Amino acid sequence: MEIKASDIKNLREKTGAGMMDCKKALVEAEGDFALAERKLKEWGLAGVAKRSGRATNEGRVFIAESAGKIAIVEIACETDFVCRNDDFIKGGNGMAAMCLSKGYNAPNAELENIVKDMASIIKENITLKRVALAQSGADEYVHSYVHGEGKLAVVIKMKSSKPEAFVKPEVAAFVHDLALHVAAFSPMFVDQSRISADWVKEQEEIFKKQVEGDEKMAGKPAKVIEGILAGKLKKLMSEICLVDQGFVKDEKQTVKAFMASVGKAAGAELSVVDYSYVKVGDN
Repeated sequence: MEIKASDIKNLREKTGAGMMDCKKALVEAEGDFALAERKLKEWGLAGVAKRSGRATNEGRVFIAESAGKIAIVEIACETDFVCRNDDFIKGGNGMAAMCLSKGYNAPNAELENIVKDMASIIKENITLKRVALAQSGADEYVHSYVHGEGKLAVVIKMKSSKPEAFVKPEVAAFVHDLALHVAAFSPMFVDQSRISADWVKEQEEIFKKQVEGDEKMAGKPAKVIEGILAGKLKKLMSEICLVDQGFVKDEKQTVKAFMASVGKAAGAELSVVDYSYVKVGDN
């Protein structure tokens, strides 16, 4: 008998089972909705909705890329075992490829439906956590790095006064090392210009309270206190701003200084446009 697409959709929404499983249940139940729902329960395929409240602290980050474009998809699940499941990996890679080809840069209904199908097959709560798309302009270059089994991914977007510099081995190596650096040190900002004045003011107030509560600072001249506060803020910036951090391959030099030397050798001025740091379990 002919099964209506609307019935399949309604059964799926009620049970959380996959499209094909819903259709099969309706066929075997000869269109009886209640009986089809019961069959799905008997087959163990109607429990996805009930599992939706369980924590998804594990997961995997998937990357797909082509010239000048990189898609990032993070899918969360309950157990580390599922991260290595073939259906989970195949589904994640397929979703990343879809985002790349269709230009998706945020979760949508099409992607969510794929995740629901994965959950119905794997029998675990699975959620689409993040979707992002990085694209380079004429004078830009994007590069990705995935750590381990997809627990962490970094995408770097660079700019050069001479785009041809990106094909030079020393520049390509630096960009890759920069991705490794971001993976290791997870900076909060690219540089100080990206930080709001209110945020900086808040940190200064915190440092001021710390100094006021330090007995060793009692009676110190105002200029000394100002110097100490300035030093604390400078140290903070060196810890949270990418270009101010000591470079992973030479911590005696900041990222900014090392980048300048690489650019000079390549005959171009290099700069960091942006980066994405995606770690499983992070909000």
